[in-house]
Amino acid sequence: MTTFRWYLLGLLGLFGSYVALEYYRPKPLDWRPTLSNKDKIPYGTYVLFDALPQVLATDSVAGVRLPIFNQLLGTEEPDARTGRPTNVTFAPDSATTDSSAASAAQAAANDRAAAATEAATLPLASTRASYIFINQEFEASQLETAALLRFVAAGHEVFIAAEDFGPAQRGFLTDTLGFRTYEADTTTHFLVAPRPGRATHDSVALHLLGARPGLAAGFRFGAAAVGYRLALTRRQPHRGATLAADAQGRPVLVRLDYGRGHFYLCSVPLAFGNYWVLRPRTANFVFAALSYLPAGRPAWWDEYQKQGRAGEQSVLRVVLAHPALRTAYYLLLLGGLLFVLVEAQRRQRIIPILKPLPNTTLRFTRTVASLYQQGRNHSRIAEKKTALFLDYLRTRFHEPAPDLGEEAFRERLSQKAGVPRPRIDELIRLINFARTAPAVTDRELLILSRAIQDFKRESS
Repeated sequence: MTTFRWYLLGLLGLFGSYVALEYYRPKPLDWRPTLSNKDKIPYGTYVLFDALPQVLATDSVAGVRLPIFNQLLGTEEPDARTGRPTNVTFAPDSATTDSSAASAAQAAANDRAAAATEAATLPLASTRASYIFINQEFEASQLETAALLRFVAAGHEVFIAAEDFGPAQRGFLTDTLGFRTYEADTTTHFLVAPRPGRATHDSVALHLLGARPGLAAGFRFGAAAVGYRLALTRRQPHRGATLAADAQGRPVLVRLDYGRGHFYLCSVPLAFGNYWVLRPRTANFVFAALSYLPAGRPAWWDEYQKQGRAGEQSVLRVVLAHPALRTAYYLLLLGGLLFVLVEAQRRQRIIPILKPLPNTTLRFTRTVASLYQQGRNHSRIAEKKTALFLDYLRTRFHEPAPDLGEEAFRERLSQKAGVPRPRIDELIRLINFARTAPAVTDRELLILSRAIQDFKRESS
């Protein structure tokens, strides 16, 4: 085996070792806060979704991949650009006026919803259910907000955990219920991913207000994971209660009464991630927060705002879902682009237009003639004409070495050419004159040229 083959085998072995090392080395931990029920990463919600039937004491927990409007009314949301739907309008449910004691506060809280909606023509879902949203950002259009308010007013429960409730905290739901979220100072300069060995100022203590006997009331989370607080913005807010707060008394979990149902709002959605649910010292906070929902009811777990509609994904979703396949796909596109650019430069180079060579015979002849005409002496032209005529006699009449003064040659040429003898004698006289004269004028050259042309014409 040659040395080159040994080198080649060595390179192949090193390449195989590198591939095996990359394949079997531990994958880096993904700290992205997806809060999706399919993710087992620290800030997914796979563990909570799996334990939700036990927490709510129900066998009916369904992941919802539809918008709020579709889930509650069973129809597509009208186009928001028309300003108002043509077939669906909303008004506060009659249940919102059940209690005379709460009517004044309800009227002040529902003024925006009532102004934006009129009378409902499609029925809500009749199933008594709890609707759960665990998102970093909660978004709901005006029509979705109206449907959600009517859903709660009919006696259902909605649990929303989010840090942001709309652009610049001016969403329809925040304006209607009169609350907002804001970032607390404890999260400044901290990461979402917790780190072991942090000092106490890197964590935040949350307390359950009115906790049940035997249930821990204090929980300590990473500062960046629970960095948002709730604040009521109305002078006469909805009736409700603060269920959890931090050490300074700033709410993180509240209940707002609306009609016959309740909104449960939480500003620390990252606390519902797998990392904190699996920690014994913080898991009970999540379970206690969800335990306020009625037991035994079906639960809808929203995944539309995190994963979108089921089946509405890219055709390359399998490739783009894995980092290795995604990198290979991008490299393939880049290689194809480079191949096109390089091949186009090599194969499609501009072909220069080559002009055909001009026929300069006439120009050459005129140039040569002008040289002879400058001295007004045509003896050299006459010599060349006579030389060409003698070559013509050699090739045409087989006279290789004619003697112009010989009588026999003249007679033989007259018979071969069929030209009278006097004409032959005159032509030879002109040739001898041109060969012996010291100078040949224009007229003499012209007479010689015409005599040669007449001979060729008559003998052909």
